[in-house]
Amino acid sequence: MQALLESVRDGHVSVQEGLSQWNEGPVLDLGHSRLDLDRERRCGQPEVVYGEGKSPEQLVEIARALQRVHGRALVTRVEPEGARALMSALPGAVHHELARCITVGLSSEGEGVGQVVVASAGTSDGPVAQEAAITARFMGARVRELADVGVAGLHRLLAERDALQAARSLVVVAGMEGALPSVVGGLVSRPVIAVPTSVGYGASFGGLAALLAMLNSCSAGVSVVNIDNGFGAGYAAAMINERYGEPVPESSSSMQGFKERVCHE
Repeated sequence: MQALLESVRDGHVSVQEGLSQWNEGPVLDLGHSRLDLDRERRCGQPEVVYGEGKSPEQLVEIARALQRVHGRALVTRVEPEGARALMSALPGAVHHELARCITVGLSSEGEGVGQVVVASAGTSDGPVAQEAAITARFMGARVRELADVGVAGLHRLLAERDALQAARSLVVVAGMEGALPSVVGGLVSRPVIAVPTSVGYGASFGGLAALLAMLNSCSAGVSVVNIDNGFGAGYAAAMINERYGEPVPESSSSMQGFKERVCHE
């Protein structure tokens, strides 16, 4: 930006061309990748790196550039070889093995603003749920994880109703028949982002059964991302969390007011 302004000042670039370049934002061309360094200004968050299919050398060069510019970085879907290279090259890097993510500058658990709840149906859904939780934390949200609360043991979910209601937004992760988001959507007054996973036996068709079930949810306020897309769900939930405002205390909810009026009468 400084170089662009100086070029306009010195007459090497016209005002109109300068405005055009400013709106396009700076791009760092690494040869193999073109990094959008202006994304944080436009969108509120820096570019995130999808690690699958990239060589360890490419990952290191990309992540170093992002860390240098933004002071933090998130790399998702990292293979073991890439993870080792990033851990060696990036000071302060953390490898989240279950989620297959590398982070630099991630806030500590319990820190952040608001509250995003990430609920997962079973232990096998953990990698996708962890990816969602880490993404939301990277974006500045305080995150609470509720693991293994699927509909096969509904009492486990109902025991967490206070935590569900305290959230500004929720990510609900499930494979098999994908029923959990519909149940959660019927319990809360906040947006629910459903994530189908590829967990399940043959007729689950790699998560397609769960995806179709979630798309046909009868609960209002349930949106659906792609199969195993914990990153996309965590990102959307964090954006909602940032803009939603304070959660409604249960004591001031309409149902609580109704109960108090009934008891009084």
